[in-house]
Amino acid sequence: MIKVLVVDDSSFMRRVLTKMLESDESIKVVGAASDGLEAIELAEKLKPDVITMDVEMPRMNGLEALKHIMEHNPVPVIMFSALTREGAEVTISALEMGAVDFITKDFSNVSVSIYGKENELITKVKSVAKNKIGLLLKRLKSNLKPELSIKIPKRDLRRDVICIGSSTGGPPALELILKRMPKDLPVPIVIAQHMPRLFTQSFSNRLNSMCQITVKEAENREPLRGGIAYLAPGDTHISIKKTGREAILKYTEDTSYIYRPSVDLLLLSAGETFNDRAIGVILTGMGSDGLKGANELYKKGGYIIAQNEETCVVYGMPRAVVSAGCVNSVLPLDMIPEEIIRNI
Repeated sequence: MIKVLVVDDSSFMRRVLTKMLESDESIKVVGAASDGLEAIELAEKLKPDVITMDVEMPRMNGLEALKHIMEHNPVPVIMFSALTREGAEVTISALEMGAVDFITKDFSNVSVSIYGKENELITKVKSVAKNKIGLLLKRLKSNLKPELSIKIPKRDLRRDVICIGSSTGGPPALELILKRMPKDLPVPIVIAQHMPRLFTQSFSNRLNSMCQITVKEAENREPLRGGIAYLAPGDTHISIKKTGREAILKYTEDTSYIYRPSVDLLLLSAGETFNDRAIGVILTGMGSDGLKGANELYKKGGYIIAQNEETCVVYGMPRAVVSAGCVNSVLPLDMIPEEIIRNI
């Protein structure tokens, strides 16, 4: 039985979330808190497996409560966020502090939209349950020294692009990798992270302020340049295409892919454009997005790296490529940056 603590200042939302969660027989809501202070007390007392946390609350908000919980009693926390620019920035901060995932409160029609979130909420709670990733990320961050850049190999380049796919748990994992990339990185990085549009803009801006390389949201028909990491805009598929002698990023309409942006589509296009001169990296996330693309890229001689189970928030996407055998290296998160550089 998965024990969940629900935190929201709205009694209506607490009732709704409890009903949604307990519609699954493997989940039990063991407590409900109306503010951050109560959340901290109940987290210590009830020892839940997962906490759902609202942001705006009286007495103590969700971010303050999250910070305290991550420092004193780490437990997987899923944030509820407003689908606004401000909500996106707060959520990115929460993910950086140790929240494992978030769900947007895009409830234009409350009675319909809230219940439309039921499957998403249950799936995420079950995926992150009993995962002490807060402790892991804190340890990894303390061990990494981003200012000590990895040196670029002194030889001819073997790769022309690095493609990274991630979902649940991806933002802190991407931060750890990109902060290790040296400013003279000679190849571009293209990232497909499952995230809404406003959130990818806030996330790319935050990463750009932290990293030695440039990190930006990808633009349609933008040429690929070395030393730049391009983050696919949320809800937008991007692919890599050749136009003459240069490669560009292209927004792509394709309804056959469930997730937007699609990791599969990105990796497939990288294989079509660069053949064996591409690196594919599959990070933490639910489901199997990236399997088809990684398999095709692997067959063409591309180099595939998967994050190992021990350092994943959710070992879904990496497990899929490892199980299929279309992978060259399976590594802890903190070893992936050096593996990328070693193989460009």
